[in-house]
Amino acid sequence: MQTAETTELVPDFAPDWAAIAVVILGVTAFAVGQGLTYPLIALILESRGVSSSMAGLNASVFALGLASSTLIIGKLTQAMRGDRLIVASLLGVSVALATFSTFDQLWIWFVARFLLGFCTSIIYTVSEAWLNTACPDRLRGRVSGAYSAGMCAGFAAGPLAIPLVGIEDGFAFAMTAAYVALVAFASVMLGRYARTRPEASEAGGLLTFVKLAPVLTLMVVAFGFSDIAAISMIPLYFVERGYSQNFAAFVVTMVALPTALAQPFVGWLLDRLSRPVIAVAGSLITAAAFLVLPFMTSQAALLITISILGAASFSLYTAALTLLGERFRGGLLVSGAAVFALAYAIGSATGSGATGLTMDLVSVDAGPVFVGLLMLGFTGFFALNLMRIRASGRDADA
Repeated sequence: MQTAETTELVPDFAPDWAAIAVVILGVTAFAVGQGLTYPLIALILESRGVSSSMAGLNASVFALGLASSTLIIGKLTQAMRGDRLIVASLLGVSVALATFSTFDQLWIWFVARFLLGFCTSIIYTVSEAWLNTACPDRLRGRVSGAYSAGMCAGFAAGPLAIPLVGIEDGFAFAMTAAYVALVAFASVMLGRYARTRPEASEAGGLLTFVKLAPVLTLMVVAFGFSDIAAISMIPLYFVERGYSQNFAAFVVTMVALPTALAQPFVGWLLDRLSRPVIAVAGSLITAAAFLVLPFMTSQAALLITISILGAASFSLYTAALTLLGERFRGGLLVSGAAVFALAYAIGSATGSGATGLTMDLVSVDAGPVFVGLLMLGFTGFFALNLMRIRASGRDADA
């Protein structure tokens, strides 16, 4: 039964390091691809005179691809073994990137952007389920921290290719396509030594998971909201304070580095202290950083505050991933990871829209204050509900 999967204790076992390596390699590769394509496609479309609305529609097609594969993840995992599905999706990402480098027609870019979103969502979902299957609970926090660090580092590394190779001739796309294909090959080789496999998601698993774990789902919504609000706010904040647009864009990558470096430490804390306490602390620090941001006047203070904000915000996701593996197993791990993908999409879409609207209607400083107050509300909710997980052995609202 699905419910039983949330309550039975799993005995300790040796970690499946080959599987863990495949997962972290794969998620880093897709993060590099996604980190590159977001700014690169926007810059190329702008240089070709494509309207902002059409460029925005192209970005929306990526989100449509994400949602499409997430909603049918049960059928996909039942049709193909999970580890092979990850490799197939990595190859799909490589094909999509190669398509961008080969063709100039806009309609083909729409198809490639959809394929990119479809495949990256599968990598993300199945990888997280496999990670928790391959990892014993005593190491779950640290392994989740390494996974999150790989994801952050990939997102940070992607944009760095643009100033190095430029936006002409599609070379950046081709180079990244070759890198992802190489990772797919390495995943096949490493996967031969893996002892575990991600299980298939059951029909109706997404709704089942949301009913069993609404607090964990809301944690990822809050992460998506604060994460995208911060990313969309950073360039504007530095421009408003007199810095160049190039420097403001570069700060986004600079902030990603301490965020990546912090996640292994967060994972260590998750294995040493109460995991709900760490989640609540991350949410509280995120709220505080947003609230004090308008009072930071120097460049150093702004960088330090935003770096703390990024690390604390991402720790919410690292904690949610660790709690997912602690409380669930089997097919519900895949369902939970798919719900996390949808929850992040909902939170990020709401975060960017609401923060931008607040800045336009009120003031630039009203944006971070609004997000900070909302995160305080999330923190209070998490504090009231997450602490019950230890006492009840399940999500408080289950």
